[in-house]
Amino acid sequence: MTQTNGAILTAHDDPGRDERLRAIKQSTSYRQAHVDTDFMGRVELRPVRLQLELLKPELIQTEQGVKSTIVVFGGTRVIERPDAERKVADAQRALAERPGDARLQQRVRIAQNVLKKTHYYDEAREFARIVSSTCQIDHHCDYVICTGGGPGIMEAANRGAFDVGAKSIGLNITLPFEQEPNSFITPELCFEFKYFAIRKMHFLMRAKAMVAFPGGFGTMDELFEALTLIQTRRMQPIPVVLFGRDYWDGLIHWQHFVDEGTISPEDLELIQYAETAQECWELIQRFHAEAPGERLPRGQ
Repeated sequence: MTQTNGAILTAHDDPGRDERLRAIKQSTSYRQAHVDTDFMGRVELRPVRLQLELLKPELIQTEQGVKSTIVVFGGTRVIERPDAERKVADAQRALAERPGDARLQQRVRIAQNVLKKTHYYDEAREFARIVSSTCQIDHHCDYVICTGGGPGIMEAANRGAFDVGAKSIGLNITLPFEQEPNSFITPELCFEFKYFAIRKMHFLMRAKAMVAFPGGFGTMDELFEALTLIQTRRMQPIPVVLFGRDYWDGLIHWQHFVDEGTISPEDLELIQYAETAQECWELIQRFHAEAPGERLPRGQ
């Protein structure tokens, strides 16, 4: 108690009380830990963030009934034919104005090569349609299409599932440049990741197959990681299907690995090729018919 001019003031009557309480409640220390974004963003909390990022998609996929997935990778720049044709026309108009410009000549060549790949967009969409309409019946969610959630081939695959009213997954990633998920992903199954490592785990935790369409660094990254995990038996064997043999043979000389002694000849058996959506699906079905179930203890 405080005595002022003969009057006795309690702590509750103190005129500075409200201001002190306001300062306390506005302090970041007063926030509950789980809603304190500044606290959750501290470097010391990285292990907690990693755990949460692993747990959230796992719980939600379980709640959504997702039992298994087929992972589809491919280039963000493999687009639909009308869009590719516009890019070619734009590049040719620019070159016509400056025909000697080497950069513009290269731009035309690249646009024409992209145009040649537009059928892969159609095949990725058809593949997802076939798989989703076959495997998502009576509320069962097996072989759910799972992509990185971006444009190009990923959009095509999510779109194919959307075409038949089926669920599909998008595992998006925070990048330093502007990006957003494609609009065909099931809203309840679209996740944004901060950590590539956790995203990679979710790509393969439920995977029953990986299908790699023509793509760039990201596609190479995921492809070689999956092959390494299968080769070293850190995950159960799954079919790895490369879509478009001409592209892959022109890009990677697989036999050279064997000839140089850096992989075993039987490691090449981890890879299969497909040219059509139906052929790709038949390869996956055949693999699991001949080798049903997991071959490794769960959790290995």
